[in-house]
Amino acid sequence: MKAYLVFEDGEVFSGEWIGSPREKAGEVVFTTGMTGYQEVATDPSYAGQIVTFTYPLIGNYGIIPGEEESARPHCSGVVISEGFDSPGDSFGEWLDFWGIPGIVGVDTRSVVKKVRERGSLRGLITAAPDSALNRVTWPDPLSREWVDRVAVAQPVAYPETSSASCHMVLVDFGYKQSMLNALLRRGYRVTVVPYHWPPEQIAALQPDGLLFSNGPGDPKALTPYLSGWVPLFRKIPTMGICLGHQLVALAFGGDTERLPYGHRGSNHPVKEEDTGKVWITSQNHGYTVKSDSLDPAEWRVTHRHVNDGSVEGIIHHSYPVRAVQFHPEAHPGPGDAEELFDRFLDTVSSGKKVEAYG
Repeated sequence: MKAYLVFEDGEVFSGEWIGSPREKAGEVVFTTGMTGYQEVATDPSYAGQIVTFTYPLIGNYGIIPGEEESARPHCSGVVISEGFDSPGDSFGEWLDFWGIPGIVGVDTRSVVKKVRERGSLRGLITAAPDSALNRVTWPDPLSREWVDRVAVAQPVAYPETSSASCHMVLVDFGYKQSMLNALLRRGYRVTVVPYHWPPEQIAALQPDGLLFSNGPGDPKALTPYLSGWVPLFRKIPTMGICLGHQLVALAFGGDTERLPYGHRGSNHPVKEEDTGKVWITSQNHGYTVKSDSLDPAEWRVTHRHVNDGSVEGIIHHSYPVRAVQFHPEAHPGPGDAEELFDRFLDTVSSGKKVEAYG
C-alpha cells in the first residue's frame, strides 16, 4: 500500500508503508549512523520528529533486547530507503507494535538533500497526500509537551538499595538509558528526578553531583526554570549533556539558536581545544549555544565541531560546571569521549555536598 512523506512546502516523496497506515506529523530530520536504528528510535530526544535514516539498509540485524535507550520508541515516524525484516525480531513489526508509522522505498538521498538545502522542515507521513496539508496540525518545538512526554513523573532511585558513598541526581528531560548506565558502572547511586522538581527539593537530596540530561524540543521552552537552577550550579558539581548543555548556558545568560539542519549521527568530529585531539562523537541535536553569547570572563569553550565550528563543550571559570553538546555515553557510536564522565566524576568525588540552597 502506497505511503507518502509530504513536506510543508507541498513536495511529496512516495514509498510503501512499514506496518499499519498511520498519519503523523513532525520535523523531518536525518541521522547518519550506519547502525543503531533501535537506539535512535528509542532516544527520547527524537520526540516530535520524523527520522530519515541515511544508511541504505535498515533492520538487517533485527531488534536486540536490552539495546533500547528508553522503554519505547518516541519518534513521530521513520523514513528509510530499504528495509530488511526477519521473522520474530523485525524492526518493522516492532515499530508497528508501538504505533510508530514508517515509510520504506523512499529516495532518502533526495530527502536529506532537501533538508540540508532548505533547513528545518516539517512533514507528514500519510496515505492521502492531496489533502494532507489542509488538515495537519504542526508540532510546536517551543511546547514543553515533548519533555513532559518523555521525562519521569516522580523520582526514581537506582539501584533501589545502595551503600555507595557518592550520590548523583540526574535531572531528567528525556535521559538515555546509556547515560544512567554510565553512572551506575562507575559505582554511583543515582536518583532520577523530573525536570520540574523544585530546586530546594533537589538540594534536600544532598547530591554530590548533578547531571542535566538530553531531551527533545527547543531549550527556550524551559526558560521559566532557569533562574531556579543557578543556585544549585554554584554549589554542586554539574554536567550538562545535549539539551542539558544548552540549558546550562541559558541559565548563565547565554543564548541558543537553531542549526540549519542539526547534528544527528554517530560520526561527528569534535576537537578538544586544549589538546587538539579530534574525537568522533555521537550527536542528536537541532540547537546550539551561540559562541558570542558566552562571557569569556565566565566561560571557556572546551570543544568545537570540526565541520562548522559550533560550540560543543564549555566549562565555567568560577563554578564546578561543565557541559558538552555531544553524547559521551555514545550509544550508538564510538567511545572516544567517554573519559569526560571520569573527569566530571573526579570533580564530584573531590567536592562537598551542598550545605544549603540559595
